Amino acid sequence: MASVHESLYFNPMMTNGVVHANVFGIKDCVTPYKMALLVLLSELGRAGAQLSLLERRRLNRLLLPLLQGPDMMLSRLHKAIEESCPNLANSVQIRIKLMAEGELKDMEQFFDDLSDSFTGTEPEVHKTSVVGLFLRHMILAYNKLSFSQVYKLYTALQQYYQNDEKKNGIDETDMELTNTEELEGKMEKEELDVPLREEEISCSGPLSQKQAEYFLSQQASLLKNDETKALTPAFLQKELNNLLKFNPDFAEAHYLSYLNSLRVQDVFSSTHSLLHYFDRLILTGAESKSNGDEGYGRSLRYAALNLAALHCRFGHYQQAELALQEAIRIAQESNDHVCLQHCLSWLYILEQKRSDSCVLLEHSVKKAVHFGLPYLASLGIQSLVQQRAFAGKTANKLMDALKDSDLLHWKHSLSELIDISIAQKTAIWRLYGRSTMALQQAQMLLSMNSLEAVNVGVQQNNTESFAVVLCHLAELHAEQGCFAAASEILKHLKERFPPSSQHAQLWMLFDQKIQFDRAMNDGKYHVADSFVAGITALNSIEGVYRKAIVLKAQNQMSEAHKLLQKLLIHCQNIKNTEMVISVLLSIAELYWRSSCHTIALPVLLQALALSREYRLQYLASETVLNLAFSQLILGIPEQALNILHTAIEPILAHGAVLDKGCAMFLVAKCQVASAASYSQPKKAEALESAILNLNEAKTYFAKVDCKEQLRDVLYFQARLFHTLGKIQERNKCAMLFRQVHQELPAHGVPLINAFK
Repeated sequence: MASVHESLYFNPMMTNGVVHANVFGIKDCVTPYKMALLVLLSELGRAGAQLSLLERRRLNRLLLPLLQGPDMMLSRLHKAIEESCPNLANSVQIRIKLMAEGELKDMEQFFDDLSDSFTGTEPEVHKTSVVGLFLRHMILAYNKLSFSQVYKLYTALQQYYQNDEKKNGIDETDMELTNTEELEGKMEKEELDVPLREEEISCSGPLSQKQAEYFLSQQASLLKNDETKALTPAFLQKELNNLLKFNPDFAEAHYLSYLNSLRVQDVFSSTHSLLHYFDRLILTGAESKSNGDEGYGRSLRYAALNLAALHCRFGHYQQAELALQEAIRIAQESNDHVCLQHCLSWLYILEQKRSDSCVLLEHSVKKAVHFGLPYLASLGIQSLVQQRAFAGKTANKLMDALKDSDLLHWKHSLSELIDISIAQKTAIWRLYGRSTMALQQAQMLLSMNSLEAVNVGVQQNNTESFAVVLCHLAELHAEQGCFAAASEILKHLKERFPPSSQHAQLWMLFDQKIQFDRAMNDGKYHVADSFVAGITALNSIEGVYRKAIVLKAQNQMSEAHKLLQKLLIHCQNIKNTEMVISVLLSIAELYWRSSCHTIALPVLLQALALSREYRLQYLASETVLNLAFSQLILGIPEQALNILHTAIEPILAHGAVLDKGCAMFLVAKCQVASAASYSQPKKAEALESAILNLNEAKTYFAKVDCKEQLRDVLYFQARLFHTLGKIQERNKCAMLFRQVHQELPAHGVPLINAFK
């Protein structure tokens, strides 16, 4: 292969009007676009002192992306130069026009004159500078061309200029039909550091090595940090195929193709590109140049490791385990401790449902610290924190562990892991039911500037961590009845993470859940049922639970009970404690509605024990409210009032608006039931207090547009006003009740048997 590469390097070829020196490893090629850049450099040298300091600075900042980036149309190049220096842009345009409309000797004379830039005691361009190297490469590549290739280059330059003239002619016709001020405003907003749009990439031939490397690094950075600004999957794959057509051994292009295939969940193409990437590393000897024969084995074991990660991502756990075993075997033979640590971390992911996985992870963290792998150690610590949060450890111990990992992040400037750590803190506080702390952590991440320098002006704010935090923020706003704000957040999420992006499933699930809750609050159960299919597609457990809630609301008790029992067994098997408690509370409510009040008590006590064991404070408070309601039904309202005082404070501090309204409604019910045995003056005072609590509950229910609960509160208030002899207030509540009742007819469930 080496002899083929050498022969091609010394026999220049031309494809589609683009002259290049080496098809498989293109060092430099002369294109009409690069000739335009040479004209720009020549005119820049001629202008000299005529340029102001500000214009020179702008042009210097402009040159590097122009030299490194792919070929672009002449109009875009002219616009970029014009924003920095209008006079120079006109000179470049005139010079290109004269060369394109002139004769072949004008182009030859232009390349001859380029050498003068290096002559003299104080040359305009230093030979070792970025611009100097570019000029020398272009002169060398041009001198190697035969006469026929020079003529083809000249015709390509003419075509390049004529295409721009045609485009300008169309634009001028369009400008007559548009507002000039609007057009100028749009042009001011466009910046050169924004990635090229698909229609502006005009080079259909091969890129030089530097251009290809810049293109690949730019797109890889965008895929990692801001996928929306990267080229679309179809167009990026088209460009990569074009690049691989001229350079099939370009390993990095195969790896970017692998990343691009992951965006669209294409198993076959991603596996194909990943294997080709490591094959090219071995064929080209890229790994073995610095490591001797060790490079070949290194490629093999990391290929197996990446293949295991790929299968794990797509849920092919058996294939992932086989690939991981292969990677471990090769790494042990080569005594590669770094690769073994990565294998150990992936082994934990595959076996995390087993009882000994925690020991495996602790061993991984210790070894990662020992071998100086802070990234892997931090990920291990965060995985341990996540596992122990689900195991019911106290929040202070978890936050101390995360603090230790944060020290690693700041010490090694691991900004991506800082984002993940803050997102995990947000999720932990949400798990424990502390919405205020979760909101604080979410705001911290959103207002934090990333430490990592990202190319082309892209901020590192389109990662999974930001998607998680924004989703939590949308749900927190929806729980407080701020549906307009939640909609704005979800709209922003849709723009930042389009449906085709890899993190779009996060906001899709939250969007469906919020819409489901709104439909349930509004009493539109058929609308809520339509969202169940979408939720199930994204999260099967959540979907089954929501289906049971709809069935329960529609008084289909037996179907709902069967579904909840199956879901309970499944969640107990997979140790999803949070869902287990929610299912137990729903089962208890089914027993109330079926007038089996005593059977509901053991279920509620089981839920309370689980929530306290796993320190899920908010779920514990909600369970206590359900227990208080059970005591109210069983005829001991005084005891219900006593335990309500222990649970209502966390609900009012951190709970959703609907839960706050239900809690205040329950307090009012208990007050009324307790007042039955009071003397007349004391009874009137208790009823007045109950009316105040009902007013507060009514405010909460109105905020989330929960008409069913609002109707019950109005009915209860009307009865209390009637008892107190307040006829006018009673009639007002009765009128409002009738209006709501006409919109939302009752389903025949007695008021006292419904808590939420």
